[in-house]
Amino acid sequence: MPLADRFGRVATDLRVSLTDRCNLRCSYCMPAEGLDWLPDDQTLSDDEVKRLIGIAVRRLGVTEVRFTGGEPLVRRGLVDIVRHTHDLGVETSLTTNALGLARTAPALRAAGLDRINVSLDTVRPETFLEITRRDRLADVIAGLEAARDAGLSPLKINAVLLRGVNDDQAGELLQWAMDRAYDLRFIEQMPLDAQHRWNRDTMVTADEIFDRLKADFMLTPHAVPRGSDPAELFDVNGGPATVGIIASVTRPFCGDCDRVRLTADGQIRNCLFAREESDLRSALRAGATDEELARRWVVAMAGKRAGHGIDDPTFLQPDRPMSAIGG
Repeated sequence: MPLADRFGRVATDLRVSLTDRCNLRCSYCMPAEGLDWLPDDQTLSDDEVKRLIGIAVRRLGVTEVRFTGGEPLVRRGLVDIVRHTHDLGVETSLTTNALGLARTAPALRAAGLDRINVSLDTVRPETFLEITRRDRLADVIAGLEAARDAGLSPLKINAVLLRGVNDDQAGELLQWAMDRAYDLRFIEQMPLDAQHRWNRDTMVTADEIFDRLKADFMLTPHAVPRGSDPAELFDVNGGPATVGIIASVTRPFCGDCDRVRLTADGQIRNCLFAREESDLRSALRAGATDEELARRWVVAMAGKRAGHGIDDPTFLQPDRPMSAIGG
């Protein structure tokens, strides 16, 4: 049973949020005091996570699983969950802020993790502190180095530019990444903050990001078609280095979306910006069979909308912030 919607798209890329908790307080994600975390009894257990991933792979055609959060490295059972997923024969990856990665990278690689995406918006300590409200840039850099030494490659960095904060650092960040053979992707800030303060008028757009980079580098469109990859890739100074720009808001790529999301409390989200969720946890804990859970999942995906609708004047931001949804 493929995870198909009525527009002909088929989800093969599963994003699994392992926790809504995070050890940073990024200003575009949550308030300084943090959020009310999910109670432990509402969060899926390790065995429940493994079972649902197994259903997705064996019955529903999922070929790639990426673990997200919150911050997935704070999940104690992460290495075991990664090992189980790798043994299913699918590509297994992780999106992280890299705090604690210096300690866990070797174990994650040994468990079968294929690659890592690290969120990093600046390489200036003072700007990192301003954005994340934590003085931990050195730990992030150490985590990146440990991941590279463990053989987790290619290493991708995801960066968000904030107007008046780090939007003057795009070229600096790209040069830093290229010097270390990291793949850099800039992402437009999306309306997924807990404070609901996102403003289209102050967002740094993909076109602005391109213009900032073009001031310091020669950028030419990458020859390989992007397919379902959300990033528009550009060769930097003739290559081989590339940089990606993800225009989630101004040039959405919903028509090629192949993703489905499982939240830490067992809800299926067929779109990052969906305002409805489908509850698998209750059915799972009530004794549903794998077949019944798979059918519920198929129904959840069938209702996916044509697009996220951010450009629609009636667009409403999801109630859950990014930390509770998983990227």
